[in-house]
Amino acid sequence: MSVLNSYNKNREFLICIDSDGCAMDTMDCKHFHCFGPCMVDEWELKEWTEPILAHWNQVNLYSMTRGINRFLALGKVLLHVDGTYHKIPQVQAFVSWTETAPELSNASVKAAYAQNGQEIFQKALAWSEAVNLAITKLPEEMKKPFDKAADGIKTAHGAADVAIVSSANYEAVREEWEKFGLMGSVDICLTQSEGSKAFCIGEMLKKGYDKDHVLMVGDAPGDKAAAEKNGVLYYPILVKKEAASWERFVKEALPKFLEGAYKGDYQEQVNQEFLDNLS
Repeated sequence: MSVLNSYNKNREFLICIDSDGCAMDTMDCKHFHCFGPCMVDEWELKEWTEPILAHWNQVNLYSMTRGINRFLALGKVLLHVDGTYHKIPQVQAFVSWTETAPELSNASVKAAYAQNGQEIFQKALAWSEAVNLAITKLPEEMKKPFDKAADGIKTAHGAADVAIVSSANYEAVREEWEKFGLMGSVDICLTQSEGSKAFCIGEMLKKGYDKDHVLMVGDAPGDKAAAEKNGVLYYPILVKKEAASWERFVKEALPKFLEGAYKGDYQEQVNQEFLDNLS
């Protein structure tokens, strides 16, 4: 049964918070040590490791595609590799699939391979499984909240209901947040098992929150898009400025949100800063 079924609104305000790259400083290390290197290994690209990993990080961390689904990212980067360094058999078929498939997951990649028999789908699944395994082996000291994030989350919970809204694995998110004592400031944990971020925010609105009383805190364009799709507010945690963003959240953004002064000029200002930071 979905955790949404048993959830009830407690307060008039709701703050939704993304995990990886927003509250938890886990996004860079996963891409630096797991996603990119596993791709280089699976497709035997060691000859071009440095430029390929730099491109992987640009796509996934430092541009407007930050935070996209892993298989969408894989398709984009393999297409670049195919045109620049080394031919990747069946890459166009895989890219086309990522752009049209209703679901992008290990299960859907496995089903696509069973249906079409194209080796690139088998390799994509092997890569994804290798990534998941590599993430479990990351040193624990790499998995921690950003500076000021814990204070921001606890302060938010003092005035509003708080929901984790993440596209990551449920068990991993809960483990990371519990380790640092953050789950005590969370009312509900919504992850990939519940659906997309946009879907989860939409379902939370059905609990009775006014749209102007809902704020999504995130670090990627997908977070902003999920908020906008539901007509709720968005506050960005800026890449490489995470601690300052959380400090500003407590001192400036949260008070404006609770006072009803967030929507309009202030929302436009922080949105523009977010876009400029990833451009």
